[in-house]
Amino acid sequence: MRTARLLVRHELRLFVSLVLWVVRRTHGTASGGQVFGYARGQGAMMFGFGFVCLVETVTMSVLLRDWPTVHAVFLFLDVYGIVFVVALHASSVVRPHVLDPDGGSLRIRRYVHVDLCIPLERIASVRRELRMTHERADGELDVEVGSQTTVTLELTEPVTHLTFFGRRREVRVVRFHADDADGLVRALGRARV
Repeated sequence: MRTARLLVRHELRLFVSLVLWVVRRTHGTASGGQVFGYARGQGAMMFGFGFVCLVETVTMSVLLRDWPTVHAVFLFLDVYGIVFVVALHASSVVRPHVLDPDGGSLRIRRYVHVDLCIPLERIASVRRELRMTHERADGELDVEVGSQTTVTLELTEPVTHLTFFGRRREVRVVRFHADDADGLVRALGRARV
């Protein structure tokens, strides 16, 4: 039952993101912090995935036209799949990373799956580092976009990351992607001083 609740909450958050995208609003950026996007790194891939879903929808409609009930079910699922892909991309646009020097935190996000708040005083070092491969390791969190990360944070003390299903992980190294990685590293350096 808990898993079903988590999945329903995930879907609702995706559709809220879609609405925010349509009305050109962002989530969690009202505090006045500096916003850093990460959606550009995956835009082409998401467009391609959406296009493939659209082609599948049309193809299945043609193949199943003689079976109206099966056609209706597959049409619903295919259209839902397209909306899901668009909502996933929308969530990455409306939920950017937020650097809040006044609040003393850096908020790292990805879609509606990851929302990690790191106090600035816990950041030992920050560097621009392009990585294309990531091996899972204890104490490390890789928030990849398009299979790459561009910024690496090393922390003085671990922070708690909640996984999609609510498991707690203590992390001391966080790697993530930002479209303007150089700008984020500079802004983070100024905010830590």
